[in-house]
Amino acid sequence: MKMGITFISALIALIVFTSTEEITDQDKRIFKIIKISSQKWMAENLNVSTYRNGDSIPEVKNAAVWSKLKTGAWCYYENKAENGIKYGKLYNWYAVNDPRGLAPRGFHIPSDEEWEQLIVNLGQTEAVAKIKAKRGWKQNENSTNESGFSGLPGGYRYNVGAFLYVGNNGCFWSSTESLKDKAWGRTLSHSYSDVGRDDGSLGSGLSVRCILD
Repeated sequence: MKMGITFISALIALIVFTSTEEITDQDKRIFKIIKISSQKWMAENLNVSTYRNGDSIPEVKNAAVWSKLKTGAWCYYENKAENGIKYGKLYNWYAVNDPRGLAPRGFHIPSDEEWEQLIVNLGQTEAVAKIKAKRGWKQNENSTNESGFSGLPGGYRYNVGAFLYVGNNGCFWSSTESLKDKAWGRTLSHSYSDVGRDDGSLGSGLSVRCILD
């Protein structure tokens, strides 16, 4: 019986998780993608500085300027380019929602429902461990990265411009608005046993993952 259960579990894992593929974004960077059940996700945080049509997205370092934005922008955590190499860029939601398209062609920013489907596919109580990268977290006790998602703790920029949580939290936008001036996001944390769901200010800076259309 145990042998049969092991075989079935291995078969399910094979169906849910497949090998990575690669795509090229609008900035000519090569990104890995991973199939998880019926979804195909980027296996890295978005790091583009242009919209899909080629228009530039401004980098905004100044906290006072960032806090007043009502248009798309990006930054590196603490405005350090070396953080971009590891974590990608942080984008405000105005960039996420810009009609010129932040995601590479053929992809889009996942909705709140698509994030929820990812969690259901991985198992409600197991998703955090399967999503988080094995390395890069200040505490890695619950990280297996079984899905290949390779979630990293890229931190967060408040709408008023302050940076927080790098090494501890990974915060990701969805495309779904909640209340006025807020949109849903998902949070991975070194201290949470599940994937957090919070609505944040549209002016906040979060990481972005994209999903195949």
